[in-house]
Amino acid sequence: MATKKAAESTLYHLSPRGFWKKFRDVTVINPEISTGLPLPAINRFPPPGSRPEKYSTPATKASDPAQNPYWKRDVRRAYPQLSVVTQSELSALLIEHSTAQSVAAPAEDRKGVPAEARKPVDLSVAISSITQSHKVYTPANLPPTLPIARKPWVPQLAPDAPHDPHGYFPMLLYK
Repeated sequence: MATKKAAESTLYHLSPRGFWKKFRDVTVINPEISTGLPLPAINRFPPPGSRPEKYSTPATKASDPAQNPYWKRDVRRAYPQLSVVTQSELSALLIEHSTAQSVAAPAEDRKGVPAEARKPVDLSVAISSITQSHKVYTPANLPPTLPIARKPWVPQLAPDAPHDPHGYFPMLLYK
């Protein structure tokens, strides 16, 4: 014998009582359908807000007013910091990075190599020495260009628009 297996519509949901039950039975199309309002005692156990202990914010360095001054938290005044590169520093960087760097194989017993102290070089002298040693850009080695999704427009003269052959018409059409 086959039994009907369906969820009980009133088992876990609120149902109206009294006048509102009669009103619902008259107005609803299917009176057996659930209201959709879950029973709070069954749905959420233990119910929210029923725990006796209270939440306390953990003490951190940020919660101590003496260690957290306003000027550190004020992001409106977090101005970008300026970075200054002098001409002598720039010339040293240009000379240092103008040639390909060779990296030695790592050795276990070697200590760090101290950096050499270089005398400052004028920027114009550094640029001229770099460009004399090897050409930066040649017709075969052009500087990088911005990538574009389409071909650049090359103007080509189009046929003239219809106009009076003896009248003044200074317009040229390009395609």
